[in-house]
Amino acid sequence: MIALDLIADSIPPVHTSDTIQKVLDRMIEFRLRHLPIVNEEQFLGLLAEDDLIAESDYQTPIGALALSLVNPYVLEDQHIYDVIRLFYEQQLTIVPVLDAKSNYLGLISINAITEYFAKITSVSQPGGIIVLEINNKNNSLAHMAQIVESDNAQVLSSYVQSFPDSTRMEVTLKVNKQDISAITASFLRYEYDIKATFNHTDINDTTRDRYDSLMNYLNL
Repeated sequence: MIALDLIADSIPPVHTSDTIQKVLDRMIEFRLRHLPIVNEEQFLGLLAEDDLIAESDYQTPIGALALSLVNPYVLEDQHIYDVIRLFYEQQLTIVPVLDAKSNYLGLISINAITEYFAKITSVSQPGGIIVLEINNKNNSLAHMAQIVESDNAQVLSSYVQSFPDSTRMEVTLKVNKQDISAITASFLRYEYDIKATFNHTDINDTTRDRYDSLMNYLNL
């Protein structure tokens, strides 16, 4: 997905002729702390709520203010990860999107990013969650998916989290089954370290006990 796909058409930019009051009202309406200033198609910069609240006359046009505008933006064909990085690094509530000629196309709101994450992590679909802790040299998502599929299930989403100064990482799998006891047993059989599970039907998690009992039986 690229930046152009997430533009929110319902949130208009502000103009230099708009008053401080009008801009603040729009920020309240859309629950944002930033809005882009645009004249015709030219992006002038990003206006922050903190730039305005200290002013005494809210009927003053924002073009008359001495603003220290920041200028963060992404181009229309940049990947969504670049957008997320900008949100995170500069603590923004919107990110402007420009074309190759630096014309303003629209903005991406923090709500759009939230909805995007909800979709890619399949949060609206029922299922179970398995958190594995593995060595980063043994990070084979294909093998993990094969284990899940062996129980007639599918991986709906996955993500990996690494840790500084460590050879270990966490892999979180969302699968399309709520009863994941058989899947976790398979991961244990392949000597995966299961850090946590969620949404499985067995409230008292006895997967490890059942696995140990099975191994003891097979070793007889």
